[in-house]
Amino acid sequence: MPGPSPSPFAALRHRNFRLFFIGQTISLVGTWMQSLAQGWLVLELTDSAFYVGLVSALGSLPVLLFSLPAGVYVDRANKRRMVMVAQALLLVLALVLGLLVAAGRIAAWQVGLIAALVGVVFAFEVPARQSFMVDLVGKDDLMNAIALNSSAFNATRVVGPAVAGFLISGVGLATCFLLNAASYVAVLVGLARMRLPPFARPEGEAGAWERFREGARYALGDRRVAALIVMTAVLSVFGFPYIVLMPVFARDVLDVGARGFGLLTASIGVGALASALGLAVFGGRMRKGKVLLWAGPAFAVTIGAFAAARWFPLAVVALAASGFAMVLENAVTNTLLQTLVPDALRGRVMGFWTFVFVGLAPIGSLQVGWLAGRAGAPAAVGIGAAVCLVSAVAMWRIVPEVTRLR
Repeated sequence: MPGPSPSPFAALRHRNFRLFFIGQTISLVGTWMQSLAQGWLVLELTDSAFYVGLVSALGSLPVLLFSLPAGVYVDRANKRRMVMVAQALLLVLALVLGLLVAAGRIAAWQVGLIAALVGVVFAFEVPARQSFMVDLVGKDDLMNAIALNSSAFNATRVVGPAVAGFLISGVGLATCFLLNAASYVAVLVGLARMRLPPFARPEGEAGAWERFREGARYALGDRRVAALIVMTAVLSVFGFPYIVLMPVFARDVLDVGARGFGLLTASIGVGALASALGLAVFGGRMRKGKVLLWAGPAFAVTIGAFAAARWFPLAVVALAASGFAMVLENAVTNTLLQTLVPDALRGRVMGFWTFVFVGLAPIGSLQVGWLAGRAGAPAAVGIGAAVCLVSAVAMWRIVPEVTRLR
């Protein structure tokens, strides 16, 4: 069997992936525009940071509730059709939000409701899209495809908010939501033009509960898969929420104001983009298990360094390094899960991954916020870093077979 291609753009050789990648990149610009505009809109409507956080949590909570049953459905569904339906629904929701804002008929509760509905769609779309990736490129080029997608995600993280800031000050909030709605057309056109074999529904008459139990038995029974999912859960609850406290660090710890806040946030994106591009170039030649052995501890050390930093340039460097390590951890874990899991179980396992990676985010945000309120933001992030470091070192000692994976 041929090994992974060393080309940094190996996945783009596949016509179906090219169509998906182009459409997804255009859509991600709109997604980041809406993300920034939504927070600004809620702040304008309520003048409350609490409601800004509440609306954000409403967007994540449905993933916690529905991603596991969604994974069961994905394994028996036509994944392309499922992603297309989800993208169409996201288009409609963005269009409704934009029209309400343009008409001056928007209220905070409506923004919260739409955010929750978007979360429900994402609970089904994310595991379907993740497991669909193998159908587009095969397992040999999967790492490259994930790295390229991560590159697009982090590049648009810089472009989208910058465009949104310009539009908000120039033509108003509604334009951000309407342009996001239009951006979904690019994804839908790409999906419609793909050439895929006819869909054949998997055989078997087992009920949904039995299929869920089958997926859970596999995920918990394979030590490697279980370790990857558990480690992702630890990082989601104790590591990744450091981003939530970025405004507090900018204003109260580093005293750099709104402009410094923007630079701190951008530095994470710069590090993440560099990591994604590095994976695209060198990922095919890396021993993925060895990368994972160091990525988790490196992420913990870098956010610990950020928590301890009182000099702004040092904080920026630490955050860029944390973004680099975070993408290494996430991309390699995603790739290993999809290559380890049998095709018939991929949707269910990626449903578990979505549950811990995205669905646990509100719990992580609550714990870091609660801890910061009692011990301060630096202590909250530092404690989370310590938990992540100890967990990563312990996990790969308990399950060393993960570190031997190629």
